[in-house]
Amino acid sequence: MKLLENILLADDFSKSSENVVETAIELAKVLQAKIIPIHVLPDDIVNEKVKSLLHETAVAKLEETANKIEKAGVQAGKPILEFGSINDRIVRAAVNVNTNLILIGSGESQKGDRFRLGTTAERIIQKSEKPVFVVKEGVPLNIQNILCPIDFSETSKRALKDAITMAHKFKAELTILGVCETQYSTWPIAEENKDEENYIRSAQHKEKFNTFLKEFNLTGLNWVKETPKGNPAKEILSTISRKMIDLLVMGTAGRTGLNRLIIGSVTEKVVREVPCSFLTLKSENVINLQLEVNIRDIENLYKTAVQLVEDGFYEDAIDQLKACLKINNMHIPAYLGIAKIYEKLDEPEKAKKFRDSGNGIKEKIWYTKIEEEVRKLRGS
Repeated sequence: MKLLENILLADDFSKSSENVVETAIELAKVLQAKIIPIHVLPDDIVNEKVKSLLHETAVAKLEETANKIEKAGVQAGKPILEFGSINDRIVRAAVNVNTNLILIGSGESQKGDRFRLGTTAERIIQKSEKPVFVVKEGVPLNIQNILCPIDFSETSKRALKDAITMAHKFKAELTILGVCETQYSTWPIAEENKDEENYIRSAQHKEKFNTFLKEFNLTGLNWVKETPKGNPAKEILSTISRKMIDLLVMGTAGRTGLNRLIIGSVTEKVVREVPCSFLTLKSENVINLQLEVNIRDIENLYKTAVQLVEDGFYEDAIDQLKACLKINNMHIPAYLGIAKIYEKLDEPEKAKKFRDSGNGIKEKIWYTKIEEEVRKLRGS
């Protein structure tokens, strides 16, 4: 069972890229993905000898990265070497190899810098329709707390879906943040009227927030929700600091055509100042569950189902367990496994049906064994 196929790893061979490579390896292990390293050289080199030397060095460095990935027990794809604009070539390569995720470093920054995101990383986020995972300089992958801000848009739905899966896989706490933006502070009306307006806005926002969450299966997840009032960007950054967030998962504005470079003012401010690693999404999900549909072995089907339950894919787990029953309709663990899932999903009638079926078969097998023992004793 794979959660994604390919990670495109942008390797610039700098000292800080060592942590980026390590992060890619750890992420690939958890999500069972292949890593494809890529490096981009400038295309304005006029000296052919210099160009040739750079090419040879880059090829050797990419091979080193690929070997490091393989030695860590992760599959490495054929390294890619491109010439031209770094952000353009990486974005194009992501489409060409059909990657699920672009993984890049945030860029090296000086101590005390307010804007911590490098130009290359920012432009890739702006231009890419593929999800982009940005690794903060010097911050190892140790995901215990995940934050997902939502604004009820399709991109935030996509972000929350992936954040839920990430929380399951890393056994992390997920904070779902819905900021109620207070406005109209310049209205020429009394303060009590402004307060009443914002109170009504807040109540409506919380109701919309709760309705939004009903679309998602949060069963078995360690999660909390927060609905503060204020400026969205400030509240997101404040929450990251207050809760010591390790990973921010955030949908962007995701535009096309002339407005394609626009990622939204909130996203732009947050990703420039965020102190932790983050994942941005536009029109595609990171997680793309791939099941081995041709599995016929009950044991493998059952193991896959157990893993799916652990990762929060309950409906897919039920399908795998029902496939077990198609092969052997006496498979008790499948019946009881389905019953447990329906209990998690708060569907007691379905849970009882499958539990009774499993226990009924268990009793039948038990009585059959007793009859066999009695026959042996009687010598019949």
